[in-house]
Amino acid sequence: MVYICLMNLSSLDLNLLRVLDALLQSGSTVRAAETIGLSQPAVSAALGRLRATLDDPLFVRQGQRLEPTEYARNLAAPLRETLDQIERILAVPAAFDPKEATRSFTLSGSDFFAEMLLPTLSRDLADQAPGVQIRMVDMLVDHYHALDNHQLDLVLVPEMSFPEWVDSERLFGSEFILATRRDHPALRGTSLRPGDVMPMGVFCQLGHVVMSPEGKARTMIDGALERAGHKRRVVLTMPFFGGVYRTVAQTDLVALLPHQLAHQVRATAGLDLYHLPVTLPRAELYMIWHRRSTANPAHRWIRDQIGRVLRDIDGPNEMNLPSPP
Repeated sequence: MVYICLMNLSSLDLNLLRVLDALLQSGSTVRAAETIGLSQPAVSAALGRLRATLDDPLFVRQGQRLEPTEYARNLAAPLRETLDQIERILAVPAAFDPKEATRSFTLSGSDFFAEMLLPTLSRDLADQAPGVQIRMVDMLVDHYHALDNHQLDLVLVPEMSFPEWVDSERLFGSEFILATRRDHPALRGTSLRPGDVMPMGVFCQLGHVVMSPEGKARTMIDGALERAGHKRRVVLTMPFFGGVYRTVAQTDLVALLPHQLAHQVRATAGLDLYHLPVTLPRAELYMIWHRRSTANPAHRWIRDQIGRVLRDIDGPNEMNLPSPP
């Protein structure tokens, strides 16, 4: 990278390095154009100038993807590091005026947050920041890569071990409760009522739906059941909570839901809620972001807005269900 600057600085428009970085990250002139806000022809023209200046093809086409040459591939990491350093050097924290701001923020998280965050947040932004756009994307498996490569501004995730370059803020805690369809046939004629503890035998006999973006059928409750000498019957996994509770409402399947979401949708979806037959630790939910954005006024502002909404849903199960035995 130093060699490039020394040898070609007089003939190289440094803005072209942003184009090269975007191409290396995306492998596509179309996606690179979307990332940096240029037209696809402008990115193609910039690539032509880069090839002439650096005297290397930089990319060769392989199907629909641009494959970097060995020279270009070796530039990827130092180029990204150098651009980040330039941004840090030149960045001057400026006052952020939400009323006048015109920018977008991209968030990643489960559809729990589409239900519990976005309605309130969108109303607040309509009043406070009409030019600010929120882009909510599905919970990404490799959200760290997306954060590191400027594809995401924030990720909403359960507590875990975060990399050292990630900053985080606790938002709220959530308990899991069992949701069934109203007047479930397996419970008719029993003394069991919504709000009771679901008996272990019935819990394990019923078919379960599991929310898992990766399609994993095993969650933390399965370990707790095994330690108690039991096993449940998982028959379906789904990547979205919305699909889970709608399936529960229309079938004899049951599912564990975060208590805030379950209470919000139980009336409209037609759900009955029960306490679990085993005790699970409370899930702690966090907002995480790349440390390079911590001091940015706009980023700090949107974190404050999200934190204020989600901290309001913190607290114990509001049904005051009895504790499991």
